[in-house]
Amino acid sequence: MLTKAYSLISYRLDSLDGGIGKVKDFYFDDQFWVIRYLIVDTGEWLPGRQVLLSPHAVSRVNNATDLITIELTRKQIEDGPSLADHKPVSRQFESDYYCHYGWPQYWTGGLSGQSSYPDSSHESDKVVQDMQTENRADQHLRSTHEVSQYSIHARDGGIGHVEDFIIDDDTWRIRYLEVSTNNWWGGKKVLISPEWIERISVSHSEVFLSLSREEIKQAPEYTDEALLNRDYEARLHKHYHRQGYWMKEPMSKGTVVLNETVF
Repeated sequence: MLTKAYSLISYRLDSLDGGIGKVKDFYFDDQFWVIRYLIVDTGEWLPGRQVLLSPHAVSRVNNATDLITIELTRKQIEDGPSLADHKPVSRQFESDYYCHYGWPQYWTGGLSGQSSYPDSSHESDKVVQDMQTENRADQHLRSTHEVSQYSIHARDGGIGHVEDFIIDDDTWRIRYLEVSTNNWWGGKKVLISPEWIERISVSHSEVFLSLSREEIKQAPEYTDEALLNRDYEARLHKHYHRQGYWMKEPMSKGTVVLNETVF
């Protein structure tokens, strides 16, 4: 099932023994386009701390009540590694974080076959090479808020800016960037798969695509009211002559309950 990242912002978070706050933002990996952490606004409970929750901790997301259930206690979260607000996430912090909760580290391929999260075995060599310096900030973690205003460029010109992210809530992968076309195409919205991105310029807040403006213009129309189902996705990928991700990835072994639907 696909859901918009921003539809989850401000969802309440309940631990095993009480509320812990609300969803504030997400950190995602811009190499593999996977949500790595939910960023939590804890209110007055843990002031001055940036609390991160891995998707490992999520047991249920209920859209009917805007509630996310977390399989951790408040004390487990409070005793976890501390990260000050606005401080970059270092590999040392992440190592301590995953050790504290006893979860496999995603950059070593530890998620492979153990949950509904992405099989990281094909990622591990490259990620480990990139992260040799333990205390260095993870150069590939971006917040959705940060990237939400990046401008998008086709091969032959700009088309608009990132407005939202569409997440596969089975794997926590970002399947599409929702792009607002602003003044280029009457403000219409288009979906862009991360696989169609050529490069990202963080210093200039820009995303460059391997597609032309005309290709994008001729793609199946997308609106907020449109039903984003597999039929639409198949037509979208066929238009761009790309194989669908659902044909390339193994079905996950784990399950998560979202809005009382098992997927």
